[in-house]
Formats: sequence, C-alpha cells, structure tokens
Amino acid sequence: MQISRRTFVKDSVLGTVAAAAMHLPSEKGFAASPSAVPGKLRFGANYVPRKGWWYCWQDWDQAAIIEDLKGIRDLGLDHIRMQCLWSLFQPGINYVSESTLERLHLLLDAADAADLDVEVTVLNGWMSGLQYMPSWVLPVKVKSEGHPDKGNVFIDREVIEAEKLLFQKLAKSVGQHRRFLGFDIGNELGVLQGISNPVTTPQADAWGREVLAYCDQIAPGKFHVNGADDSHWFADFGFSRQNLANSGAATVVHCYVFFTGALDHYQYSDLGSLHLAAYMVDLAYAYQKDLRRRVWVEEVGTSAEWMPQSYLPEFMEHTVRNIVNTGKSWGVTWWSSHDIDPNIKGFDSLEYTLGLLDFQNQPKATGRKFAALAGEYRRTPPEIPDHPVALVIPDYGLSHQTWPPDWTYGKAYMDLAEQGKRPTIVLESRAHDEEYLKARGIRELVPLARQKASLLPRSAHVPRLELK
Repeated sequence: MQISRRTFVKDSVLGTVAAAAMHLPSEKGFAASPSAVPGKLRFGANYVPRKGWWYCWQDWDQAAIIEDLKGIRDLGLDHIRMQCLWSLFQPGINYVSESTLERLHLLLDAADAADLDVEVTVLNGWMSGLQYMPSWVLPVKVKSEGHPDKGNVFIDREVIEAEKLLFQKLAKSVGQHRRFLGFDIGNELGVLQGISNPVTTPQADAWGREVLAYCDQIAPGKFHVNGADDSHWFADFGFSRQNLANSGAATVVHCYVFFTGALDHYQYSDLGSLHLAAYMVDLAYAYQKDLRRRVWVEEVGTSAEWMPQSYLPEFMEHTVRNIVNTGKSWGVTWWSSHDIDPNIKGFDSLEYTLGLLDFQNQPKATGRKFAALAGEYRRTPPEIPDHPVALVIPDYGLSHQTWPPDWTYGKAYMDLAEQGKRPTIVLESRAHDEEYLKARGIRELVPLARQKASLLPRSAHVPRLELK
C-alpha cells in the first residue's frame, strides 16, 4: 500500500529582503501564545544523531551528542527538534524508563552548551518510514474480541492515561530546563491513523485537544504543538484542519515535494514545487482564528532521489525565501541535521542522505546554503510583500483518501502564482468578513473553480470578486 510519509517561483516574487516582520491584530476572543506571535524567524534542524541514530537512547554517548550539536550550532541555527522513541521511553503501560529520562536531560544540557533550544517530540510510534510502537498499543497489541478500540492510541482511555503518564514524567525531567521549548505531542500521527490506529475526525480532534491541554497543565507557557504530517492538509482525514490550526502554540506543516504528491503535478524546478511549502503555510493560516498565530514549517527537506544533487541548494533557497515571503511563519526546521550512518540498515534509501551535515559532521552544500540564509535573515529581518489576492476555498471538501493527495486547492493556488500574483487563501466562511479581509490586506477574492483546477485549461477564465 502506498502511503504518504510519511505514507512515504521559481519565486513568483523573491522580494527585497530588508525591514521588519509583519504584525497582524488578533481576532476578538483569541489570544496567541507568547511563543507563537510574530517575532524573529527561527532556523533549526530536526536532529538525527550520527552515532546509532535514535537507537542511541539505549547506548548513550554524550561526547558524540555534544559533537553533533556543536556542528548544528556552527551552522548558525538556534533550535533543534528531537525524537523520543516511544517504545524505549515507555516499554510498559505504567512504566517509563528512568535511564531514557536521564539521557534526555543530558541531551538538553548538551544543547544548552551549544546555545540551542529543543522541541521534544514524544509519541513517536512512526518516524522515517518505520513504526516504533510499544507492545501495549496497536498494532503490536493483539486486538481483543468485542473490544475493537482496545490499544488504540487515540481512543482507548487506558492508553490515553498512560500517554499522560509519559508526558508527566518528561515534564518532571526537563520541563524547567532553560532549553526546553515545549512538547511536540507526536511525530506524524496521521500515518498511524491511516495504517494501524483508525479514528474518526471528532475522535482525533478530541484526543489532540486533550493531550495539548494536559501539556499546558504540566508545562505551562511552553511551545506545545501537534507535529501532524501532510495528509490532513491534502485530505479530509484524521485531525481536521480546523483543529490543527487552532490548538497548541502554533500550526505545524510538513512539506515534502515527494510525499505531498507535488512531483506528480510539477517538475522539481517548477513554481509548484518551489512554492509547495509557502502554499501549505498559507493554507494552514487560512484556518487560524488568531491572526497573530504563526505557522511552523516543522519539517521540510529534499533528496537527490527527487532532483539532481547539484540543484538541492537552489531548491532550498527558493523554498525558504517563499516561506519567509508569506509573512506567516514562526520558523523553518530542516529535515535533517545529519546523514544517517550507512551501517544502520532498514531505512528507505533516501533517508540516509537528507542531512545538512554529513556523517563526518561536515557541512554539505545544503548545510552551507541553509547557514547563509539563516545568517542573512538574522542580520536583516525580511520585508514582507503584500498579498492582496486571495483564493477562496471551501472550509471542507477534499478527498477522504490520503493517497493520492488531493491537489484541488493547491493547483488553483499555483495557477494564480504562475499568473504573477502573490496569492494567499481565505475560507468561504470568512470571505464576507470585511474587517477580517482588511486586517489581512486582501483586496481581491478569487473563487475556487467548482471542478478540479487540474482539469481547467490554462486559458480558462476564473471569475473574480473585487473588494471595495
């Protein structure tokens, strides 16, 4: 079964890079987390240890971790996102490993020495194309006859209480650490919803709200998020877009031209590929009720299996600049920090070479480019171009299947960008809210064609609604 990973323009406007980040008013009744309001752009990496990958939790080498994080620091980055392996941290339903908790604290100590903040990703039953599930949850746990939800990560109350136990233990260990940004409650949990832990959208949303609220309770004021994969932004499936865009401290997007199906519609150097991440930021922002809330590009990366090796730095530069030019992003966290040790078998081939740094901890061409971009934006905050044209999309209405990804909205957005517009996105439910449109600087609305944009001829006329 083919799934996205994780079921595994060129800049239309490069814009000048010069003044201050965009500030927008908050909608009445909503207040953004202090961590999520507009401010300096953050640049970081999804940390992948060179020695032992994340199996290193069992065979800890603090010196190797310190060396890795110094390499990330030397790129001029300011944070990492790291991964707990759920099966190692919580092998039993009421048993959390003390040794892994101690090692997590050591990792944050090493990050402090390297001047890096740390987002701790917790329920990692899925990562890099493989499942890492404890024995007491599905699919490892044998289903009980008459109790189909037994062991389900999102539904079984006994399992949910056990998850809270893990968060509680983690908060006690690192919640007060000066480098602790917050909890990412789980890595790409939509994959589990699709392949091993089925759940309805109301059930998924209720679970996400409950766990994030618990994180706020045990570690208040921190940057807690739901690190959902791309499937929810290209399908009406699992977590709703409304939930992802209005719970936690920021909205998360994971943007890969392969896993989202962008390369099925565009060449790697086409505008549609180079604007994928910007499109996902704009799409996520459209669902947010608080205009000050930021969208975190928590994962973005590329592979020589998808495009020529020599083009990777150029692809990165276009992608990052397009993200920045939306004016809506908290930051960009590249996947990944380091290449994977080729002696560790079992991953898909592309997973081994996604690093900014090679297996010798030396910057690759993409690492040097990312460092240059981070340095540029740190020295000179970006001047955000206007986005006066908005594509109007239904609040719901994408496919209920996660594969192939539904590009109905995406194709229409890219068509506008190819016309030289700087599009953004508005939901139909907000399209007549003049105060909202004014606050976003939107002066022209473009209704989504009622048939799929991919079926429209290039010359097709799209009716426009002018705002007075």
